[in-house]
Amino acid sequence: MSDILCVTNRKLCHNDFLERIREIAINRPKAIILREKDLSEFEYKFLASDVLSICSEYNIMCILHNFYKIAEELGVGAIHLPLAALRNINDEHKKLFTTIGVSCHSVEDALEAESLGCTYITAGHIFDTECKKGLPGRGLEFIRKICNAVSVPVYGIGGINEENIDLVRNSGVSGVCIMSGIMQCDDVGAYLGNLTETSRSINCKIC
Repeated sequence: MSDILCVTNRKLCHNDFLERIREIAINRPKAIILREKDLSEFEYKFLASDVLSICSEYNIMCILHNFYKIAEELGVGAIHLPLAALRNINDEHKKLFTTIGVSCHSVEDALEAESLGCTYITAGHIFDTECKKGLPGRGLEFIRKICNAVSVPVYGIGGINEENIDLVRNSGVSGVCIMSGIMQCDDVGAYLGNLTETSRSINCKIC
């Protein structure tokens, strides 16, 4: 099974966005996080309906982002939230979700997110990335500390590519998040295949 969460950003996508979603789903990552932060709730719901339809066709988990009320309306049991948003959701709403992801930027964030009932954490950004231009990556020691501090799965995010993904995987994470690469690559299958092959090589060494 893949350990890659594909995070969307349609503004980085050179081709038709829904076709890119289909290409990703065909290649079976662990899940797709629909993270389109610039959209209104109405616009997001409209897009989410189309993306969910594609993910359902290929039996791929689609994790909605931020708009938990839209997730409830659409009957989606997976949501990814900023930590501030998780603080404001009551227990009755939380019970509607089997998967609750939270973005964390420190060990303190991660501990709080776990105490509030998240089921996984994304932690970053690990390496320098154009998406966080001017902000240096927090590094591998940062992700190790978070992995050691919590018991829920941790996924590294930020500047991860074929050259450094093995370093992240060896730091204790359950998986990795990919955004820019998966949105911009020419061949989704080859791109994900290269990242997966790296994982298989590491697994063989561990065995």
